[in-house]
Amino acid sequence: MDSRSNVIAMMVLGSAIVALGGSIVAGEMFGAEKPEKPGYVVEGVEAEGGDTPAAVVIPIATLLATADPAKGAEVFKKCASCHNAAPGGANGIGPNLHGILGAKHGHAAGFAYSDGMKAMPGVWDFDAMNAWLTKPSAYVKGTKMNFAGLSKPEDRANIIAYLNTQGSNLPYPAAPASGAPAEKPKT
Repeated sequence: MDSRSNVIAMMVLGSAIVALGGSIVAGEMFGAEKPEKPGYVVEGVEAEGGDTPAAVVIPIATLLATADPAKGAEVFKKCASCHNAAPGGANGIGPNLHGILGAKHGHAAGFAYSDGMKAMPGVWDFDAMNAWLTKPSAYVKGTKMNFAGLSKPEDRANIIAYLNTQGSNLPYPAAPASGAPAEKPKT
């Protein structure tokens, strides 16, 4: 290399060092702080502290009244890599979900459930399925299911309606009166 190439390389390297140093100094001087009140709410992010109002919880019975199993089949495609809902279908990474509504927690024979799911009392009713689909790790502590959940209540209602058509066919619960207070899902 000639001396001209060395000078150009030193200038580029020197500029990069100055830019990096300037960025670090500017970051320290003008560091961003979290605002007291956010400018907008990000769906699915839990608020810190207790000074913000709780989100309105729509009962699953209300959402099931307008749920569409066909849309639920589309949402179920997210689940299809681990589950199937075919009658007599084999368990995959997750258990077969055919006839799950009304069945006991940990119902699939031969599937290796987590200890938390094995110890879970009760059955998969509409409220339990809604709570599970909202955030599985909150519904069953120590679950092996690595899924964050579905944040949109309409998606959960649609997938529950779809699962109900896959071997369960339970009657939907009556929607609460329009003035009745909403209940939090069971967790």
